[in-house]
Amino acid sequence: MPDLNLIESYDYELPEELIAQTPAEQRDQSRLMVLDRKTGEIEHRKFCDLVEYLHPHDCLVLNQTRVVPARLQGVRDQTGGKWEGLFLSLQADRTWEILSKTRGKLQPGEKVTVHAVPQSQSDDAAGLQLELIEKGEQGRWKVRPVVELSDQRSVWELLEQIGSVPLPPYIRHGEAKPEDAQRYQSVYANVPGAAAAPTAGLHFSKELLQKCQDAEISIVYVTLHVGLGTFRPVSVSHLDEHEMHSEWCEIDATAVEMIQKSKEQGGRIIAVGTTSMRTLESAAHSGDLKPWEGDSDLFIRPGFQFNIVDGLITNYHLPKSTLLVLLSAFAGYEQVMHAYEIAIEQRYRFFSYGDAMLVLYGTK
Repeated sequence: MPDLNLIESYDYELPEELIAQTPAEQRDQSRLMVLDRKTGEIEHRKFCDLVEYLHPHDCLVLNQTRVVPARLQGVRDQTGGKWEGLFLSLQADRTWEILSKTRGKLQPGEKVTVHAVPQSQSDDAAGLQLELIEKGEQGRWKVRPVVELSDQRSVWELLEQIGSVPLPPYIRHGEAKPEDAQRYQSVYANVPGAAAAPTAGLHFSKELLQKCQDAEISIVYVTLHVGLGTFRPVSVSHLDEHEMHSEWCEIDATAVEMIQKSKEQGGRIIAVGTTSMRTLESAAHSGDLKPWEGDSDLFIRPGFQFNIVDGLITNYHLPKSTLLVLLSAFAGYEQVMHAYEIAIEQRYRFFSYGDAMLVLYGTK
């Protein structure tokens, strides 16, 4: 058994052609590997078959965060040079946190003009000015719109007009296509704030969700705003030295009550995605699940004591990533690495637009 505290233990070789560049033609027609973490048995199905593995009173927990069209493009007013930024968050003082890219050196006090995306017909959105206030670490800037916005909702509406979907770096067509705005978003996305999609949820169609409800499976929503940290590589050799990125999440009293009811009825709690799992286990850090809101930097790795989650639906993750470490903690390192070998042999599609895996303790 390799040393599970070493990030090198979570490496594997992935043929580049298996990195999915586009989503499946239909959401629920992607492939689904079913892994029984009790026996190690593997089955190959379609995602639309998911309901066959669920029981009445099981509970699916979905992350309802909505990806913000956060990629901004424009020019520097002072030089006319191209400028690109990525909206990260809205601060309490109404300023924005932006990840900024430009060839020249930016200066505090400088202004940039953001162009509206081509599909926007709004004259108001064309030519939004942002003032650079203060430079932070790793290309981050605190900026302020020159025209003050009235409330948070108006910020999201404005980004819809001037921004585009920020696709992950391994999707090579770079510029988001019109279909990305719809497909790099779950059908139940409702709370804006994410810089990246919780991709396990991309496989659900409205029809499949209805099938689950018809089968007496509970649907519960939590929120975790996926940040850029999800793409940040582990830069240390030992996992106990890794500083986990922090992301805001919330689970309300209604969701807690529904989850507790499912457990009382003998149902299993199945997290749809690693973000839902981190939200649930963050809220249950004391052992009992309670309504909770806050920033979570929970790092789930082998040896972690799971308090809530019984099953997991997830995509295939990057080598040497904290998400692959999380999956190994839940399903067992050797079983996970074997499952990834099988996925490569069987030509499963990997990463955000790729196929899915269902992990259960006993699949019959």
